[in-house]
Amino acid sequence: MDILDKALKEGRETLSEYESKIVLASYHIPVTREIIIQKSDDIISATHEIGYPVVMKGCSPEITHKTEKGLIQTDIRDDREALDAFNNIMAGMNGSHGSILVQEMIKGKRELVIGLIRDPQFGPCVMFGLGGIFTEILKDVSFRLAPLEKRDTLEMMDEIKAHKILDAVRGMDPVDRDILSEILINVGKIGVENDTIKEIDINPVIISGSRPVAVDALIVLQSTS
Repeated sequence: MDILDKALKEGRETLSEYESKIVLASYHIPVTREIIIQKSDDIISATHEIGYPVVMKGCSPEITHKTEKGLIQTDIRDDREALDAFNNIMAGMNGSHGSILVQEMIKGKRELVIGLIRDPQFGPCVMFGLGGIFTEILKDVSFRLAPLEKRDTLEMMDEIKAHKILDAVRGMDPVDRDILSEILINVGKIGVENDTIKEIDINPVIISGSRPVAVDALIVLQSTS
């Protein structure tokens, strides 16, 4: 895949969020609508194309923990807020060779995590679990070796302790398990077909209505030469 080869030739170990989502989208994984910009002159056209409210993020392969570094601003509702957010995020990147990601704001109370790790012995393993800020705290996750079949993905969904959040709960629609299953299968396929990918971290996957959407993503690379 060209985007992976280019990053490795540049000596990079990670893709940016924007690049990571290009890889995911090429495998039919639903991701947020977004536009990447470098100049303040482009803010208004980008935010109007996406439509308010938007999220703005610092975007660079050098930046992996955007929330902790204050490089994410959410619920931006007009041009003035967008310009202020651009300036604040650019200042916070401290000279990193970064851009700004203007992203649709996905609303949903349920957050999942989907990932992939490449085990030296067993190869690519797909991970699924409770996402957002609870991923590291609760570690409520399930694993399967890739490639996956649909029955594997359905078992993974049922194995997490918080599996009931996938059902109709508190007035929310049940999660579309068919779409979720396809995402898990395709993440496994990415790992099987691209041996230069060491890890994939999609967190959060927000449930918007019943539909899972990848809101943030990171792909870690390895050289195979």
